[in-house]
Amino acid sequence: MFSTLLKKKIDAEKLANVFVNSIIEITDNSFDVIKEFIEEDPAFVHAPSINETSAEKFLLIVTAGNLNYLTNYFEAQESIDIKNNIISKFAKIYDLEVREMESLLDQTSSFISKVNHPSKNMLYGMSKALFHELNLNDYQEDYFKNMRTPNPLFLKRLDEIMANFIWDWEQFFKKYKLHMN
Repeated sequence: MFSTLLKKKIDAEKLANVFVNSIIEITDNSFDVIKEFIEEDPAFVHAPSINETSAEKFLLIVTAGNLNYLTNYFEAQESIDIKNNIISKFAKIYDLEVREMESLLDQTSSFISKVNHPSKNMLYGMSKALFHELNLNDYQEDYFKNMRTPNPLFLKRLDEIMANFIWDWEQFFKKYKLHMN
């Protein structure tokens, strides 16, 4: 009980600031490592060519995936408020209209669902979306290339890495208590 009293209160706007800044920082600081991992993975016949502009796709996938987890941890209205604040923060940072940012994230979320169908596993979907967004199919052995599906061994390794980009809400709730206005 005493630990509950020591938790810092945070509102949806401050939560959005922490979330957005953390997601941007971790994706910016990690993209080169992800790129190197993919380029050196033994599942590929030829080393994939990944350009630096792919970092934006990576950020969108990580963000959209994490937004899908909000409903697992918050009430419906809280989830909506937090998501709206996050989208507003991203829009401001990237000098976009809120509707444009929302559309980008909705398109990315739809893409994750599409490439992951019929599975509902978001982590797996994020990995598959990254695979397709980076056009990695062309670098695989013919069997998987012809099936147009990621090598399951590569996908498993990518899942392990992508798991590091899922927001740890359990840890967050140990430190903060959400206070809605």
